[in-house]
Amino acid sequence: MSDGPQVLVAGAGPAGLTTAHELARRGLRVRLVDAAPGPAVTSRAVATHPRTLETYDQMGVIGDILEQAQRISAFTMFSGGRRLVRLGADYSTMPTRYPFTAIVEQVDTEAVLRAAVARLGTKVEWGVRLTGFEQDAERVVVGLEHADGTAESLAVRWLVGCDGGHSTVRKTLGLPLFGETSETWMLADATVEVDLPRDSIYWIHTGSQALMMVPFRRGGRWRLLDTTTAAPGTPAREIAARFADRLRPGLGRTVDVRTPTWTSVFTFQQRMVPRMGEGRVFVAGDAAHVHSPASGQGMNTGIQEAYNLSWKLAMVEQGFAGRGLLDSYSAERVPVGKKLLGSTRKATFLVQLKNAFAPIALPVVFGVIRNVTALRKKVQRQVLGGISGLQLGYRDSPLTTPAAGAPGPRPGTRASVGVGADPADPGCRAWADELRDIRWTLAVAAGRPAEVPADSPWLSVRTLGAGAGVPGPLADPSGRLRSALGLAPGGWLLVRPDGYVAARGRELTATALRAALAPSQLSAEWGVAAAPSRAPVTGRARWTGR
Repeated sequence: MSDGPQVLVAGAGPAGLTTAHELARRGLRVRLVDAAPGPAVTSRAVATHPRTLETYDQMGVIGDILEQAQRISAFTMFSGGRRLVRLGADYSTMPTRYPFTAIVEQVDTEAVLRAAVARLGTKVEWGVRLTGFEQDAERVVVGLEHADGTAESLAVRWLVGCDGGHSTVRKTLGLPLFGETSETWMLADATVEVDLPRDSIYWIHTGSQALMMVPFRRGGRWRLLDTTTAAPGTPAREIAARFADRLRPGLGRTVDVRTPTWTSVFTFQQRMVPRMGEGRVFVAGDAAHVHSPASGQGMNTGIQEAYNLSWKLAMVEQGFAGRGLLDSYSAERVPVGKKLLGSTRKATFLVQLKNAFAPIALPVVFGVIRNVTALRKKVQRQVLGGISGLQLGYRDSPLTTPAAGAPGPRPGTRASVGVGADPADPGCRAWADELRDIRWTLAVAAGRPAEVPADSPWLSVRTLGAGAGVPGPLADPSGRLRSALGLAPGGWLLVRPDGYVAARGRELTATALRAALAPSQLSAEWGVAAAPSRAPVTGRARWTGR
């Protein structure tokens, strides 16, 4: 194993590609296999929410993703030919650089991520199926079967299963999927001629059922969702006519649906695993959970899991942290998964809404929401908070050190609020660049003498609002960044590699920092740091690309 791969990632969907990218970006040798003969040509997932866009920014792929995206800034509801309400995006309580949902077809997302992984020297091996594995304290021995039937045995240090809803990795670990089976719905991708703004997702109630429309960026194409279903094998032209016949009275306008390029009738489930791995083997993405498509959470959740796991696995494998750091993967992600199952269940109920009183009640309820400004804003924030991912965090994580009464982002929440506070401000822009670093960040506000540890291969030390002669000066000429982060002179913030605040305090001391680092089994070499050279250490330190 000295020159072979350290990690095998099974599955080259969004979660597997994110895992491979983040491990390779941190210098690990990765092998990425997928049982399919080649890339997918149809897209299950299309919605990329703000927190995932922030993650793509940290990964350095955000520009390529947004080139493919239709930006969505509203959710519009129709019933019986009347527009009930248009809920515009209100992220004022959740500052972010990306205050919108990006509609990107999964095939395009995967193409961007494959190209990014290839730039790091890892390519997908198609037609290679994982058949099983055995593990001990030091390694995992994996069985692989190639497309020509050739069998291969491979020893690696770690295995990550991102191999979908029928995951071989999950089944071999004996991890059950707890939850429930839900409704059977129909999806179709088609060109639609309709007079509707393309900056919104549309929910249309027809009196007995609900439909949804999601715009793609190119070709006048839309993702259509019907909460009832046609018989399997229904011709595509009949499906187009069926959608058109139901959308016209629901929207109260002319609608022409062309023959779909893709249709799918599927029964979705709401299930998740009780833990995210065992020993040297982990699961992420659809291998760990399955969701209703109602709120578009499945792919976004998998990407967040992949990022969470990857930085921890890399730190352990490179010897910067103890093996116990990986225990926090389950501790953090299982509660998030449970919360998402609950919110997705509510979204599913609202989307399909088959109550006989709905045609009467909906205009009344949403008439009040539309006309009462304070109520409308509250509903907008609650809807966005539930699907954006911006309010999810790790406040109860074993890696989080609580801080009572501190202003700014609390431990366990996103440090990226410092960017979203004013994306045009020089200090906030510099903070966005800092969050792309693969290391932990220790940010200290200038203005009070302090002893700080030196930069290291796993720790970036920044002094905010200071000039030359201090550790890692980060200009903040207006003080906007320090204000957004709640840092008074001498105050400090410890940020994890995934951009979440681990700890903070009013005065930096060796004791306080060591206490904050202890749960992650990390240690800092304490001492007064000279202004460090910020040149990258290949494979381990700062990533300077965009």
